[in-house]
Amino acid sequence: MHAPTAPTTQAGPRGATLSADSAGWRLDRALAAAIPTLSRERLKALVSSGAVMVDGAMERDPARKMKGGEAVVVDVPAPRPAEAIAEDIPLTILFEDEHLLVVDKPAGLVVHPAAGNLDGTLVNALLHHCAGRLSGIGGVARPGIVHRIDKDTSGLLVVAKTDRAHTGLAAQFADHSIGRRYLAVVAGLPVPPAGRVETHLARSDANRQKMAVVGAPRGKRAVTHYRLKEALKGAALVECRLETGRTHQVRVHMAHIGHPLLGDPVYGQGRLAETCRALGFARQALHARSLEFRHPISRDEMSFETPPPSDIQALLTHLRP
Repeated sequence: MHAPTAPTTQAGPRGATLSADSAGWRLDRALAAAIPTLSRERLKALVSSGAVMVDGAMERDPARKMKGGEAVVVDVPAPRPAEAIAEDIPLTILFEDEHLLVVDKPAGLVVHPAAGNLDGTLVNALLHHCAGRLSGIGGVARPGIVHRIDKDTSGLLVVAKTDRAHTGLAAQFADHSIGRRYLAVVAGLPVPPAGRVETHLARSDANRQKMAVVGAPRGKRAVTHYRLKEALKGAALVECRLETGRTHQVRVHMAHIGHPLLGDPVYGQGRLAETCRALGFARQALHARSLEFRHPISRDEMSFETPPPSDIQALLTHLRP
């Protein structure tokens, strides 16, 4: 795969040559691999809008299969003013400078506006805190958002305030050099106590709200390294290190090896469901504990850690022998 011939974070055409490895891939997937500073969803929308040329011809079908080696040009429109409304929502900020900030997101807070959650999101809070000064690469619905965690997952996120920072952070996510560690409370005791889970993940055919383990040609490669931290009553506290960052990755992988997260309403929670209900614990027991990356501008090594919130602490206290 060749990098874009003229990488830029500004509006205008971006050219790239698709790698031979992308043969048989959908156009939107191949574009996302060739131009990692743009999300696959945004590239899909740009294709549908007629903003993508493949070997000199306009292509409007994001599902068109590639042969590999095609020359592509994506005409990125000028960013429009953010449509989300700035809201004065309290934020816990661990670090901030002119380029980025690191936020400790509480469980229950949606990251960006979408259908059913048009306000009250992290983006609304960021627009207020940063007075609108956020990277525009993510589009009008996701200003500043480089990566996400689920609504009911707590923990650390890095947010880009400038396009230059966004590009640098996105490159680190693309090459898997960003360190991300999660704490999860799972049903049962994993055996062996440490391991590596590698699968391919895609949307479930039966339920589009779920991710599923699928075959390699269809799904995206996903790798999670887990390690037992503490044995509990009928459960365990594990640390999960993400090698990749797919949607619901930790939740799917731990369920896949027979140890679903406690409180998870989607992928199951084992025999401790009644315990969670009695404690009023109604979310997946997952916390993005640590984040490590290289500052995209200063190149300094950055490392952040935050303890699990009170609801997970209470759950652990109840489950300790």
